[in-house]
Amino acid sequence: MSAPFEIMVGRIETLAVDAVVNAANRQLMPGSGVDGALRQAAGPELTRYTATLPPLDVGDAVLTPGFGLPAKYVIHTAAPVWTNPGPEGEKVAGLARCYMKSIELAAARSFTSMAFPCLGTGNYGWPRGFACGIAIAACEQALPQAPSLTRVIFCCFTESDASLYRAAFEG
Repeated sequence: MSAPFEIMVGRIETLAVDAVVNAANRQLMPGSGVDGALRQAAGPELTRYTATLPPLDVGDAVLTPGFGLPAKYVIHTAAPVWTNPGPEGEKVAGLARCYMKSIELAAARSFTSMAFPCLGTGNYGWPRGFACGIAIAACEQALPQAPSLTRVIFCCFTESDASLYRAAFEG
């Protein structure tokens, strides 16, 4: 694995980084999983703030303050739902855009650190290994345009997810 990538098992809402990435729904309304954990840790100000924002298109991202989180900011991105009808290629491109747009936002603010969850692998039904490969490829593609980023963390909720990332980097 090459710098600046790190793989860890943990809870993304506990990380003290410049930005954590939220697996948001398109309407930026409160959800479960990563979104629920981040909102609970951030406090009600995050939901009040996101309620003022327009819906996201699949693959887009928006930045908000972190409020009560150890992270300074939250980058909310809307992944495509794997089980929805539609061409697989469009879904793959949409998931890749989530990672690339998030890195683009981090670079625009000269962030040095950010953390991603395993986007799309919860309620959105993405096969974990497939989504992992897309995540790594998209981040590797976007990083040359983000010279300030010295730390990109793949924060996995389970050891089995982390092992997929480790294997992908070793392979």
